[in-house]
Amino acid sequence: MTRFISIGEAMVEMAPLAVPGQFQMSFAGDTLNTAWYARALKPRWDVDYVTAVGTDRISDQMLQFLDDARIGRAHVQRLDDRAMGLYLISLVDGERQFSYWRGQSAARMLAADVDVLAAALAEGDIIYFSGITLAIQEGRGRAKLLDAVQRAQSAKGLVVFDSNLRPSLWESDDHMRAWVTKAASLADIMLPSHDDEAVHFGDKSPEATRDRYAALGAGIVVVKNGPGAIHYQSGDDKGIVQPAIVSDVVDTTAAGDSFNAGFLTAFVEGAPIEDAIVQASNVARHVIKGRGALVSL
Repeated sequence: MTRFISIGEAMVEMAPLAVPGQFQMSFAGDTLNTAWYARALKPRWDVDYVTAVGTDRISDQMLQFLDDARIGRAHVQRLDDRAMGLYLISLVDGERQFSYWRGQSAARMLAADVDVLAAALAEGDIIYFSGITLAIQEGRGRAKLLDAVQRAQSAKGLVVFDSNLRPSLWESDDHMRAWVTKAASLADIMLPSHDDEAVHFGDKSPEATRDRYAALGAGIVVVKNGPGAIHYQSGDDKGIVQPAIVSDVVDTTAAGDSFNAGFLTAFVEGAPIEDAIVQASNVARHVIKGRGALVSL
């Protein structure tokens, strides 16, 4: 059985309903979304989520949410002096804008004890994390997170990193670029998005994003590109896949997160890389026709 371990921040999501001014509460977060979709696509996989939450009632509800989704939470830390973060989605023509409240998020401390985190990642076949996971860590948490990931990789884990650049979470763009580059140098599979990389790393094309991350050592690089062509590299092979156009977009929340799950659940089980990219695109295309981060497949 494949063990997929996703690391990051679970947040309370307030997503707009069709009626103006009304919202639906759920739980989401980039790496949680990918874990949820991986579970939906591969019921026989062992999917675990590694994070930290509070000890309040909303945190209890979050753990029940994981149980109901059959996502393992044995290594979720509970902190008395912290709570879960919250975000609210605003939509304009299907494009989302987020307002965040996460200053006391417990997930900011998930890497405080590197030995505890390393134990949580032990025996993982796939270790998945993102630039957001890295950005929110306090103190020496970023270095400890990468240390724990590297330990798991040395054991047997396949490290997958989505750079997911969010400059508002970092002290500066320079810090963001430096830490994302450090994390990418550990990755076996990179899943960046070209629109973010173009702005913050100056990549002039998806090919430039692909080549930059491949040069850091990733054996597999798949560059998401919105509705545009997806560029990939697998070993020495390079190629392009054009996803089908979507005309009825409702909400692009979790488009990239669901793409990542669709790709990994196909590719890790032996699908050719182009077939895995097609599956990933189909999953994301379905998701952006629904509301909120988690859309039933």
